[in-house]
Amino acid sequence: MKIFLDTADIDEIRAAVNWGILDGVTTNPTLLSKEMNRTRKEAREIQLEICEMVEGVVNAEVTSLESSEMVREGRELAALHKKIVVKTHMGIEGLQATKTLSSEGIRTNMTLIFSANQALLAAKAGASYVSPFIGRLDDLGHLGMEVIRQIVEIFDNYEISTEVLVASIRHPLHVIDAALLGADIATMPFAVLEKMVKHPLTDIGLKRFLDDWKKAGSLEEKIPLLTK
Repeated sequence: MKIFLDTADIDEIRAAVNWGILDGVTTNPTLLSKEMNRTRKEAREIQLEICEMVEGVVNAEVTSLESSEMVREGRELAALHKKIVVKTHMGIEGLQATKTLSSEGIRTNMTLIFSANQALLAAKAGASYVSPFIGRLDDLGHLGMEVIRQIVEIFDNYEISTEVLVASIRHPLHVIDAALLGADIATMPFAVLEKMVKHPLTDIGLKRFLDDWKKAGSLEEKIPLLTK
């Protein structure tokens, strides 16, 4: 399963790239606006900077609501850099825009998906990726991972090539569940990625190793004295 970072924060992305485990990035208007306010940079400047930093794909979302405007914006984003995947949102206008963009060879990711029905329609419209939001489903008392299970099974049944990109991840258990269900990608905030690295037993074990090594070093210093 590929690991994506769900952020537009350049510092977070740079850190994850240095770890050697990052496969791509997803952004949205909310995340992008935060980074614009933080750095005083323009949206396109930030998107290009991310593309130059990351080896994998970079998802950039359209902000228009009408199909023709979504297509116009999608073409502009795709022309910005070869790594960009255009994010469109679920709905009739989004489906129409996705169909047009995909027919032109532009990779698309249909976002704000909350059901297997929506994912199936997005795939039929030609979406390269579908992004079901599991955390938001959990917030409403629904089982977000059940939707992932249904989508993965349906896509497997019909050999649909559209990749399942699990979004709205809230904690490391979501990542494990997504991997167990066979999702193609999990995208997460940097805080969740950090938690995946950590385990209390790792910290305890490392401290014990270092303490033992220090003791061995102290003993080694005393040995010459004992042999005199």
